[in-house]
Amino acid sequence: MQKQCLVQGNNPTNKEYEADLTSSRLIYGCMRITGDNSAADRAKGKAAIRAAIDAGYNHFDHADIYGANECERLFGEIIKESPSLRDQMIITSKAGIRPKRDMQEYAPTRYDFSQSYILNSVDGCLQRLGIDQLDMFLLHRPDYLMDIHEVAESFAILKAAGKVKHFGVSNFTPSQVTALGSAMSMPLVANQIEINIHNINSLLDGTLDQCQQDNICPIAWCPLGGVAYPAWGNTFTTDDEFRIKQEFDLQAQKYECEPWLIMLAWLIKHPANIFPIIGSTTPERIRAATQVFELSYTRDDWYRLLEARNGESVP
Repeated sequence: MQKQCLVQGNNPTNKEYEADLTSSRLIYGCMRITGDNSAADRAKGKAAIRAAIDAGYNHFDHADIYGANECERLFGEIIKESPSLRDQMIITSKAGIRPKRDMQEYAPTRYDFSQSYILNSVDGCLQRLGIDQLDMFLLHRPDYLMDIHEVAESFAILKAAGKVKHFGVSNFTPSQVTALGSAMSMPLVANQIEINIHNINSLLDGTLDQCQQDNICPIAWCPLGGVAYPAWGNTFTTDDEFRIKQEFDLQAQKYECEPWLIMLAWLIKHPANIFPIIGSTTPERIRAATQVFELSYTRDDWYRLLEARNGESVP
């Protein structure tokens, strides 16, 4: 498995990042590891985690809401069973999404970056995972009521307490990243965003440009949307899907691989150094994803796939 420092450019001024954030280029996403929370699905989730470890994944992505907290608890069982694994891992978790009626009947689904909620959320993540410190903590979705100074102070408290090493965001626009970063004394090291053949907003809205410029790692969630499974909010027509599939099939034949591996190659080709999240619970698929590093994917093929996606040549 290819590994790389999450801070872009591979030569950060602060050398602590090289030691703390040398991540497998593919990140294992833990959102589905508990399935329906039955004993069988929990056993399947544990087998998936161990398959990822054996395949060279060392970075595991969580969120407090995954599996209604149970995904973190299941992962904590793995660490308890094999404590030596902890020192070999980067463990990331996210918080900030509050579910409907979590405190009272009137409460809607909302986002919450208040200091008390952030601090309590991190404590909950640590307790469920059975660890003393998160390697990275991300704000899950932008809170429209975000007070950048309150968030920056919360991060400083968590850093000083030794509960979190590094901080980032998820689903933030460039302006939101800039605003929060302006109030912080330490850098934001990651922005976890949806990037796939259906959703290429990050190519167009400045997100990936900002990542390169400011040494922020782009982490791609749902990277295989529109290829291995339906994309969120799919707007492709049947003709679009047929045209895109044709190009995937042609390139898969050229590179002698499965079409979904072409999508991973397309993401990894980008100079912003995208880290795709693999969320499968099938060991064979988890292992197969690492084959992407054997492909010498070309610039021409990257643009051919973009052209197929758009239905027209670039301007």
